[in-house]
Order: sequence, then C-alpha cells, then structure tokens
Amino acid sequence: MPMSIDTIIARLGGPEATARLTGVGTEAIRKWRQAQAIPSRHWPIIAQTAGLSLADLQPSESTLPDKSSPTGGSITGSSMPDARPDGATAALVLADGTILWGKGFGAFTQQPSIGEICFSTSMTGYQETLTDPSFAGQIITFTFPHIGNVGTTGEDDEADKVAARGLVVKEDITDPANWRSTASLDAWLKKRDVPGIAGIDTRTLTLKIRDQGAQNAALFFPENGKFDLPALEAAAKAWPSLEGMDLAKEVTCKAPYTWADSVWEWPAGTRPVSGPRRKVVAVDYGAKRNILRCLVAAGCDVTVVPATTSAEEILALKPEGVFLSNGPGDPAATATYAVPAIKGVLDAGIPLFGICLGHQLLAQALGGKTYKLDRGHRGANQPVKDLSTGRVEITSQNHGFAVDADSLPADAHVTHVSLFDGSNEGLASDRYAAFSVQYHPEASPGPSDSFYLFERFVAMIDAHAGKN
Repeated sequence: MPMSIDTIIARLGGPEATARLTGVGTEAIRKWRQAQAIPSRHWPIIAQTAGLSLADLQPSESTLPDKSSPTGGSITGSSMPDARPDGATAALVLADGTILWGKGFGAFTQQPSIGEICFSTSMTGYQETLTDPSFAGQIITFTFPHIGNVGTTGEDDEADKVAARGLVVKEDITDPANWRSTASLDAWLKKRDVPGIAGIDTRTLTLKIRDQGAQNAALFFPENGKFDLPALEAAAKAWPSLEGMDLAKEVTCKAPYTWADSVWEWPAGTRPVSGPRRKVVAVDYGAKRNILRCLVAAGCDVTVVPATTSAEEILALKPEGVFLSNGPGDPAATATYAVPAIKGVLDAGIPLFGICLGHQLLAQALGGKTYKLDRGHRGANQPVKDLSTGRVEITSQNHGFAVDADSLPADAHVTHVSLFDGSNEGLASDRYAAFSVQYHPEASPGPSDSFYLFERFVAMIDAHAGKN
C-alpha cells in the first residue's frame, strides 16, 4: 500500500533534507504534499535513501485525475477513440496518450499543430507571449483563465509573426473590452493561421507537465470535425525534442536593419528619441521588439543583424557594444555558429550583454555548459536574487534550458539565482567586459525592477570608451 507523502518526507529528514536530496526547492516539496504525489524521476534516490520500495511511492488511486468525465477538457486514454464529448471541436493529444477534448478557436488546422507542450503563469501579456520568438516549437498552456479579454493591438506584437504552434486555455475567448484593442484574439489568430483550444482543465494539465516534465503534443482543430486519435498520438511521439534543435535560424531576421523606437509612453506610444547614442549591434536569435526599445531608451543606436552573422561582419560595423538577444531552441545547437562569433567579439574587447538565449550562448563561449530543464520557467512572476546586492527582482521568464553554474570557468561568476529552484539566472566575466541574465528585464513585470541592466550595459560601454 502506498505510503503518505508526509511520512516519506519525514523519513527523509524533513522538507529541507528532502529538497537537498532531490535537488529541488522547498516550494516543490510543498507542492508534492499538496498533490500527494512525488514525480517518478525522484523515486530511485528516495527509495534507496529511505529504504522504501517503488510500490510505497506510487500515488494512490484517490489522488489520480478522473479519466471518465464526459465534459469538455476531460482526460481520456487513447483506447477510447469514440469518447468525444458533445460540442468538442478540437483535441489536444499528448505523446503519452492523454487526450484532452475542447472547443477550437483561431485557425482551423488541416494538419495537426505539433510541438512541446508548456505552461505560462503570466496573468497579462498573452499577445506578447504568443509573438515572443522564444516560444517557437511550443504549444502554450495559459494557467490564467481569462485570455483574450483585452483583445489585440499591433503595438503589442513582439515580432512580425507568431512563433508558437498553438495555445491552450480554460475559458472561452470573450469579446475584447479595452480601448486599445483593434481585433479580437480569435480574429487575430485566424489571420496568423494559429489554432487554439478552450475548455481545457488547465490546472490538471499544468500539474501533469510540472510533475512529469515536458512532452510533445498535437493540437488538432479540423474544419470537417474528423479525428484520427491514434494518428495524432503517433505524430506527437514522432516529433523530435527541442533538445538538439536549432530554432534561431527560423526566427532571426533575414538581413540587417536599424531600430530607432524607444519604449511606449502615454500618450505618444513608441517613437524615436534624441540625444547622444552609443552604437550597439544586436545579434538577433529571436529578438523581442521591447528589448530593442529598451536599448534605445538606455541610450543606444541599435543595428540588428541575423543570428549567423560572423565576428568579422559584426566588428566591421564598428560597434561600441554588442547585444546577444533571446531566442528559441537548444543553445548547444545554436552555439555551433554563435559561439565563434561571440568569442571573436570578446577577444576584440567589445563590451557585451546577453539576455535569455544570449545568456546561455555567452556561457558557452566562456567555456560553460547548458542543460534542459524538466519543465522550464515561463511566466511573469519569477523571483530572482541579485547576489551582489541581495535585492530580489520579480522577473518575466521564458526558457526551457539553463546554464550549469558549476561548469563556468574560474574567471566567470554567478550574479543572479532563481528563488524557485536555485538555477542560474545571471553571470559576469572577470576577464572580459561581458555579463548576461537568463530572465527578461524588458518585460517589466515588477514593473521595472530590472531596467538597470540596460543602463549597466551603457555604463560599461562608457567606461570602455573612456579607457580608449
């Protein structure tokens, strides 16, 4: 008979000892108690340490989700291909055979939209999330139930197109109620050929991702209403993992361009600003527009170049600083062409600042390594501690990979850490004028806790210019 979670944790020496043993934070231990289940990847070390059998760690039937509910958003097994609830027009099929029925919206799909299923805890900014190129190859589950209620506006797009493969929400999309809205979310998605599914038990789906880790999924919203569930499951299983996938080439710009607009201000919106500028080259691995706006606001004259631009081509532009942008995919895959360029910039003595994927690529260029997180960090409520000041910032994050802090060379140091799981959130080089952060300082959830990083970059450029 399964042992209670509280008893298991007590046998391991309490929450703190359990967290140290399994390499997670105490917040994760609290959630294990709440769910009355321990993720299976931790079973071997727990069983060995506490002298338990794997049967002791199996969740009891009473803690498992109900698989027989006929309502929209129910979870069923693939052995029930005809169990579509009344009114269901779309399905989300996970690689493990889980089937989630719901109501489709946005664009119909002739072929299933396939990607890695993830979740975002942001309560606002769904349009910015959907247009963030870092979500390429992913289907986004929004944990906040009210998505679409402020409509959409072109001013909030972070890129020209939607990189995400689809979205999953709990409640039906409502008509917009906001003075800035120019189109409903449903119409906006149709225009961009992006499908969505509503009526899903997003809490259960989020817990599944949290406890079992990331997996592939197929979102299907057919106009003819016909579903081949075994084929959808097979397609989800066959899709390659984001691990080893270079997606920066898919979302980067095709040619260099300049960016002049600063951050949005009432009532003028976004516009160029005057004053002295520092010449910065931004390498676009999937850059968000608001990052470019923040660079301008901090005093930069920004030229954006494609992800594959070489060090020689970057230096030919005579930059005073180089910025490495956010982006999607596995940093180890993008590093094959990005790291040589970054090393060339570092060796030339040019100040450098990186965000998100740019942070991971700087770490690799300095000699560090990256790894795939079990479930990633995605949301606008992520606490990060600045180790130099002890200050905690509320940050926006979107990443499925992280820097291995233990792999950093002796002449680089950790500057920021996540207060969720202790993973690396920032680094600085002691050898070069270079630093980076894993989170998104431009997204301003705090609301502007982290803008100082752009100012720090410009100050670094000023200091470097003063020495030369």
